[in-house]
Amino acid sequence: MFLKTAVLTVFYLIPIGFLWFGVITSPWVVIMLYILLGVGQAGIGLSIMHDANHGAFSDKPRVNNLVSRYIDAVGGSAITWRIQHNVLHHSYTNIDGYDEDIETPPFLRFSPHAERKPIHKLQHIYAWFFYSLMTVFWITAKDFIQLARYEKMDLVKGQNTTYRAEVTKMIIWKVVYWIVFFIVPLIVLTPVISWGVILTGFILGHMLSGLILAAIFQPAHVMEDLKFDLPSEDGHMDVHPAVHQLETTSNYANGSTLLSWYAGGLNFQIEHHLFPNICHIHYKKIAPIVKATAKEFGIPYHEHKTFVRALWYHTKMLKALGRA
Repeated sequence: MFLKTAVLTVFYLIPIGFLWFGVITSPWVVIMLYILLGVGQAGIGLSIMHDANHGAFSDKPRVNNLVSRYIDAVGGSAITWRIQHNVLHHSYTNIDGYDEDIETPPFLRFSPHAERKPIHKLQHIYAWFFYSLMTVFWITAKDFIQLARYEKMDLVKGQNTTYRAEVTKMIIWKVVYWIVFFIVPLIVLTPVISWGVILTGFILGHMLSGLILAAIFQPAHVMEDLKFDLPSEDGHMDVHPAVHQLETTSNYANGSTLLSWYAGGLNFQIEHHLFPNICHIHYKKIAPIVKATAKEFGIPYHEHKTFVRALWYHTKMLKALGRA
């Protein structure tokens, strides 16, 4: 993991180094460097900070806490990620009204229990554009909106911190991010490169990052063959938590070593949801055991052989949710 972390970190820093030191005179090179930053940003999120925020990067809590800050360094927020992802998504996977990963803006519908609107008939076409804006929303407004909401839900203090402390950290990290990745390149490059090119590259890099993140996460849960059960009137789920994870989660492309490396093993989503505190480098070895055990007890084990197939079935699910 430490070698992988070093490789992805260097991959992320090299483009910003070129942008910082003013050695670029071509607009196309500037745009390409920002696109590489987008690839690096997504890779760091998938392969480094994700494990760290689950306490799975290292057996040392201090190391996990330090590495978890990678998400702050790439424009996100560790505190809001841990609450949305670790607390709400992993605890209430695909449960409408609880899992914020399927809580969407009005023009998208991820759950059959959510209100269907006429515009949803086209969501399988336009959803990918809005997916691409994911990290643009993160670096501007989303984290602040979420943090305020989580404070009202009394979830912030559950992370052994305070709203004031976290909003202060968030402001500092966001300002640093904008200075490092946009303001400094703007100052350094504008004598030879127009600000419009720099802004275009910055946005395109984020759009690619958003697309990559959505492509990795969405086929894991928003699929036609997965369940979207609701709790009983007293708020309980009539299923064992482990079974619930198997019924609401799907794997894909488990034979792709390259995808597993870049995506932080998140193509093994079933294993990740069953064992979130285990480092992703072990998922490939765990998967056959989980699959055999699921078969033994008659529990579904959802998987798609290729990444493209998984994306296709996710798109089909978006279409189905838009029409019924």
